[in-house]
Amino acid sequence: MSNDMYSVEQVAERLCLHVRTVRGYIRSGRLRAVRIGKQYRIARADLDALTGTPRSAAISSVEVSSVVRIEGVDRAAADRLGTLVLAGANTNHDPADPLRVQTVYDEERQRMTIMILGGATATAELLRLLDGVLDGDNGLVRRG
Repeated sequence: MSNDMYSVEQVAERLCLHVRTVRGYIRSGRLRAVRIGKQYRIARADLDALTGTPRSAAISSVEVSSVVRIEGVDRAAADRLGTLVLAGANTNHDPADPLRVQTVYDEERQRMTIMILGGATATAELLRLLDGVLDGDNGLVRRG
Protein backbone atom coordinates (compact mmCIF):
# COMPACT_ATOMS: atom_id res chain seq x y z
CA MET A 1 0.00 0.00 0.00
CA SER A 2 1.33 3.41 -0.93
CA ASN A 3 1.96 6.09 1.72
CA ASP A 4 1.59 8.98 -0.76
CA MET A 5 0.14 12.17 0.66
CA TYR A 6 -1.41 14.92 -1.44
CA SER A 7 -2.15 18.58 -0.81
CA VAL A 8 -5.63 19.99 -1.44
CA GLU A 9 -4.28 21.65 -4.57
CA GLN A 10 -2.85 18.38 -5.90
CA VAL A 11 -6.14 16.56 -5.28
CA ALA A 12 -8.08 19.35 -6.97
CA GLU A 13 -5.81 19.14 -10.01
CA ARG A 14 -6.02 15.33 -10.20
CA LEU A 15 -9.81 15.37 -9.99
CA CYS A 16 -10.30 18.49 -12.16
CA LEU A 17 -12.11 20.21 -9.29
CA HIS A 18 -11.81 23.62 -7.71
CA VAL A 19 -9.74 23.80 -4.52
CA ARG A 20 -12.81 25.06 -2.62
CA THR A 21 -14.75 21.98 -3.69
CA VAL A 22 -12.05 19.68 -2.29
CA ARG A 23 -11.98 21.65 0.98
CA GLY A 24 -15.78 21.31 1.12
CA TYR A 25 -15.45 17.54 0.72
CA ILE A 26 -12.99 17.51 3.62
CA ARG A 27 -15.20 19.65 5.88
CA SER A 28 -18.29 17.54 5.12
CA GLY A 29 -16.42 14.31 5.83
CA ARG A 30 -16.72 13.04 2.27
CA LEU A 31 -12.93 13.06 1.93
CA ARG A 32 -10.71 12.13 4.86
CA ALA A 33 -7.73 14.38 5.44
CA VAL A 34 -5.17 15.14 8.13
CA ARG A 35 -4.52 18.71 9.14
CA ILE A 36 -0.81 19.51 9.41
CA GLY A 37 -0.36 23.07 10.59
CA LYS A 38 -2.65 25.17 8.44
CA GLN A 39 -2.80 22.73 5.54
CA TYR A 40 -4.65 19.50 4.86
CA ARG A 41 -2.94 16.36 3.57
CA ILE A 42 -4.89 13.58 1.90
CA ALA A 43 -3.62 10.01 1.88
CA ARG A 44 -3.71 8.11 -1.40
CA ALA A 45 -5.97 5.47 0.16
CA ASP A 46 -8.47 8.17 1.16
CA LEU A 47 -8.36 9.68 -2.33
CA ASP A 48 -8.90 6.19 -3.80
CA ALA A 49 -11.87 5.69 -1.47
CA LEU A 50 -13.42 8.94 -2.70
CA THR A 51 -12.96 8.12 -6.38
CA GLY A 52 -13.86 4.46 -6.06
CA THR A 53 -10.46 3.38 -7.34
CA PRO A 54 -9.51 -0.13 -6.23
CA ARG A 55 -6.83 -0.26 -3.57
CA SER A 56 -4.72 -2.60 -5.64
CA ALA A 57 -2.67 -0.77 -8.24
CA ALA A 58 -2.36 -3.92 -10.37
CA ILE A 59 -5.06 -4.56 -12.95
CA SER A 60 -6.10 -8.17 -12.74
CA SER A 61 -7.51 -8.48 -16.26
CA VAL A 62 -8.76 -6.54 -19.24
CA GLU A 63 -11.50 -7.84 -21.49
CA VAL A 64 -12.54 -6.29 -24.78
CA SER A 65 -15.76 -6.79 -26.70
CA SER A 66 -15.86 -5.96 -30.39
CA VAL A 67 -18.57 -6.13 -33.01
CA VAL A 68 -17.53 -6.14 -36.66
CA ARG A 69 -20.23 -5.71 -39.30
CA ILE A 70 -19.34 -6.44 -42.92
CA GLU A 71 -21.77 -5.38 -45.65
CA GLY A 72 -22.05 -6.82 -49.16
CA VAL A 73 -20.75 -10.31 -48.44
CA ASP A 74 -22.13 -13.44 -50.11
CA ARG A 75 -22.67 -16.71 -48.23
CA ALA A 76 -19.47 -18.37 -49.50
CA ALA A 77 -17.32 -15.40 -48.49
CA ALA A 78 -19.02 -15.27 -45.08
CA ASP A 79 -18.24 -18.95 -44.56
CA ARG A 80 -14.59 -18.39 -45.50
CA LEU A 81 -14.35 -15.35 -43.21
CA GLY A 82 -15.96 -17.27 -40.36
CA THR A 83 -13.47 -20.10 -40.75
CA LEU A 84 -10.56 -17.65 -40.87
CA VAL A 85 -11.71 -15.76 -37.78
CA LEU A 86 -12.30 -18.93 -35.76
CA ALA A 87 -8.89 -20.30 -36.79
CA GLY A 88 -7.27 -16.99 -35.84
CA ALA A 89 -9.03 -17.01 -32.47
CA ASN A 90 -7.80 -20.53 -31.71
CA THR A 91 -4.17 -19.95 -32.76
CA ASN A 92 -1.29 -18.66 -30.64
CA HIS A 93 -3.31 -17.46 -27.67
CA ASP A 94 -3.30 -18.23 -23.98
CA PRO A 95 -5.48 -21.35 -23.49
CA ALA A 96 -6.42 -20.11 -20.01
CA ASP A 97 -7.95 -16.95 -21.55
CA PRO A 98 -9.40 -17.93 -24.93
CA LEU A 99 -11.05 -15.55 -27.34
CA ARG A 100 -14.75 -16.12 -27.74
CA VAL A 101 -16.03 -15.53 -31.25
CA GLN A 102 -19.49 -15.75 -32.75
CA THR A 103 -20.43 -15.11 -36.36
CA VAL A 104 -23.86 -14.39 -37.78
CA TYR A 105 -24.75 -14.12 -41.45
CA ASP A 106 -27.88 -12.33 -42.70
CA GLU A 107 -28.59 -13.77 -46.16
CA GLU A 108 -31.27 -11.21 -47.02
CA ARG A 109 -29.05 -8.20 -46.33
CA GLN A 110 -25.79 -9.92 -47.31
CA ARG A 111 -24.34 -8.79 -44.00
CA MET A 112 -21.96 -10.64 -41.70
CA THR A 113 -21.58 -9.77 -38.04
CA ILE A 114 -18.61 -11.01 -36.01
CA MET A 115 -18.59 -10.66 -32.22
CA ILE A 116 -15.28 -11.02 -30.39
CA LEU A 117 -14.78 -11.15 -26.64
CA GLY A 118 -11.40 -11.62 -24.97
CA GLY A 119 -8.13 -10.08 -23.94
CA ALA A 120 -7.08 -6.76 -25.46
CA THR A 121 -3.93 -8.01 -27.20
CA ALA A 122 -5.50 -11.15 -28.66
CA THR A 123 -8.57 -9.20 -29.81
CA ALA A 124 -6.37 -6.55 -31.45
CA GLU A 125 -4.39 -9.25 -33.29
CA LEU A 126 -7.57 -10.87 -34.56
CA LEU A 127 -8.95 -7.50 -35.69
CA ARG A 128 -5.67 -6.76 -37.53
CA LEU A 129 -5.93 -10.13 -39.28
CA LEU A 130 -9.52 -9.41 -40.28
CA ASP A 131 -8.63 -5.89 -41.43
CA GLY A 132 -5.77 -7.22 -43.54
CA VAL A 133 -8.02 -9.76 -45.21
CA LEU A 134 -10.80 -7.26 -45.88
CA ASP A 135 -8.49 -4.51 -47.17
CA GLY A 136 -6.26 -6.77 -49.24
CA ASP A 137 -6.99 -7.93 -52.74
CA ASN A 138 -6.73 -11.63 -51.92
CA GLY A 139 -9.97 -12.93 -53.39
CA LEU A 140 -11.29 -14.13 -50.02
CA VAL A 141 -14.16 -11.66 -50.02
CA ARG A 142 -15.96 -10.73 -53.21
CA ARG A 143 -17.99 -7.61 -52.76
CA GLY A 144 -21.02 -6.95 -54.85
